[in-house]
Amino acid sequence: MINVDNLSYSFPKKDLYNNISFTLEDGQHCAFIGTNGSGKSTLIDILIDPEKYMFDGSLDKSPNCRIGYVRQFSEQEATKEITVFEYIGEEFIKLQNQMTSICSEMETSTDVDTLLEKYQQTLDAFDAINGDDFEKIINKKLNLTNLMKYKDTMISSLSGGEIKLIQVIKAMLNSPDLMIMDEPDVFLDFENLNSLKNLINSHKGTMLIITHNRYLLNHCFNKIIHLENMEIQEFDGSYIDYNFSLLQTKIELQELATVDNEEFDRNEKLINKLRILATDHSEPAKGRALNARVKVQERLEKSRIKAPFVEIKEPYINLSAYNVMDEATVLKVTDYSVAFDDTLLENVNFEIKSTDKVAIVGPNGTGKTTLLGEILKDNNDCIELNENVEISYLSQLQSKTLNNSNTILEEFFDVGFETREDILSHISCYGFEEERINQKIGTLSGGEKNLLQLAKISESKSNMLLLDEPTCHLDTYSQIALEKAIQNYKGAIIMISHDFYTIVNCMDYVLIIEDKTIRKVKMKIFKRMIYANHFGRDYLEIEQNKRIVETKIQLALKYNDFILAKELSEELEELIKLLQI
Repeated sequence: MINVDNLSYSFPKKDLYNNISFTLEDGQHCAFIGTNGSGKSTLIDILIDPEKYMFDGSLDKSPNCRIGYVRQFSEQEATKEITVFEYIGEEFIKLQNQMTSICSEMETSTDVDTLLEKYQQTLDAFDAINGDDFEKIINKKLNLTNLMKYKDTMISSLSGGEIKLIQVIKAMLNSPDLMIMDEPDVFLDFENLNSLKNLINSHKGTMLIITHNRYLLNHCFNKIIHLENMEIQEFDGSYIDYNFSLLQTKIELQELATVDNEEFDRNEKLINKLRILATDHSEPAKGRALNARVKVQERLEKSRIKAPFVEIKEPYINLSAYNVMDEATVLKVTDYSVAFDDTLLENVNFEIKSTDKVAIVGPNGTGKTTLLGEILKDNNDCIELNENVEISYLSQLQSKTLNNSNTILEEFFDVGFETREDILSHISCYGFEEERINQKIGTLSGGEKNLLQLAKISESKSNMLLLDEPTCHLDTYSQIALEKAIQNYKGAIIMISHDFYTIVNCMDYVLIIEDKTIRKVKMKIFKRMIYANHFGRDYLEIEQNKRIVETKIQLALKYNDFILAKELSEELEELIKLLQI
């Protein structure tokens, strides 16, 4: 369906792809992964409209390939004053109305042949999207996603997550040959995420989906396309199998690289000795020996193993806490309520201690972000903050904390950095190199903007963090780096998240929104709730054992114990098989 051959493309001052090639075949469900800012969304734009781009190489699509596209950001849908049914069935309804209009024209027109041809064309288009059964198909998809109750509801009254699912259903029902989605999971709550998984798995056509969501990656795809360091790697199989393949490759390459490095170091020492001898004694023979050894070293350097898909630089995120209070109550919420058209929360009561790490969990549209905003503003009588609390805030609406018209350099001068060198030193840990320092923030990817928010927070001298969907848009490597930073943070954290991997890996307990109020749930109980609803009975224990073995492998590789690493990888393979039963 899609064939890309030796494609290269560059932005000013940034190369994106270097002779990349891949194919996408009929019926494949393909996850498109890669680090933030690697060019995934741009490549999708090229696939959709290649005429807009000047690239080297070739891109071939099947003749008359119809592409359905669900964008990463599409806020304009939230303002549409039409029902869910009218929105999803827009194409069907338009074609129906066209056929009705043509039939009316036929009653009075003398050019019936032209109208008959027009009618046939419209009917063919109607049949191509299964027009005769369109209402039945819409009902089936709405039931699959538990959205049937909203069929006659206005789009403008839905939550962001519900609108995203409706957009996916609409794109699917227009029967594209290829369905492309750019991070459709962003901000979806647990139930809507599960509904998205069901939609993806029920779709019979070809799909290409950018996602960093570990739940979807583990349960939805039979092909992986990985874009990293300007190169692409294809893998036919599941994401779990792909990660295991990468780990095996890493063990093999690190073992080979260790031997290479030992030889490189030995040769380097010999070069240094020969250089001293050639300098001290001015002997032509020593000089010739030195030149020969330098050439050997150059060959060794060129032949060093390159591993663009296993040597992925994980950002270093450092969230330092200042003036942390010992066992003090830093936040007390008493009888808090909030309502807009309807009551969202009422009679909410909870306390946060100075070192608590707490996740707020609940369906889309239940007031989580509103509550976090009220804590930040600290002007509600129901919310009491300790006078020594200093707050830093990460917003899911990134323009609230970042100025899109600023360059990266300007943004950090505004924070209080005094020199360009200090800024470069700081943001390089987050993956931003010197050539990008004058890039406008508005041109960055969603994940890169979140990394910039985290880079600003790390310099904020706070002792409480309010994080609203911090993992959204972050690639999996950055998610893991953030988890480490959260675990190491000494102050209090209140985090809104639907990423239960991050929640169970980092948080002390959970505040769950149910029946318009909030109750505190221990992490052990929360894990059981999530895994009971989304996984098999033994999945949690197997996954925990998998994580333990992966940690042991990392430690073995740290000390170049390749025999142990290989033994552990065999143990890991057996656990992976159990997860896929």
